[in-house]
Amino acid sequence: MPEAVRTIGQVTSKKRLFQQLGEIVATAYDLDASTAVEALQNRENLGPTGVGHGVALPHARIAGLDSVVGAFLRVEKPLDFDSVDRQPVDLVFTLFAPLDSGVEHLKALALVSRTMRDSTICAKLRANTDPATLHALLTDSQTTKAA
Repeated sequence: MPEAVRTIGQVTSKKRLFQQLGEIVATAYDLDASTAVEALQNRENLGPTGVGHGVALPHARIAGLDSVVGAFLRVEKPLDFDSVDRQPVDLVFTLFAPLDSGVEHLKALALVSRTMRDSTICAKLRANTDPATLHALLTDSQTTKAA
């Protein structure tokens, strides 16, 4: 969903980043922003979701959802995220899943993870700021990988 893709200049903390993501999913999917932020924070407390190479994949389960939804945020000034490789994060793909989603949530997370491990895709995402272009890059790559 194009409304769920944004670029921001700078964010000062994980908490602020999660607030931005909460606002995005509130607008794009009509989710409660504070519920989304709290769910992300609770998941992050279990262990950092920064997977390395400037990428973070915060994810959480939320009551009331009937399918997995995602949002993407490109941060122009990378943010410390306690990532496994200690690199600051500038590409953030978040997923929210229903409480009882089981395998569907894991499949979506695996697909996003594979996409975000592709250095060519990440380079293209970093080279663009237009949300429509970013959305096209993400959806094109997922369609190609799924085929």
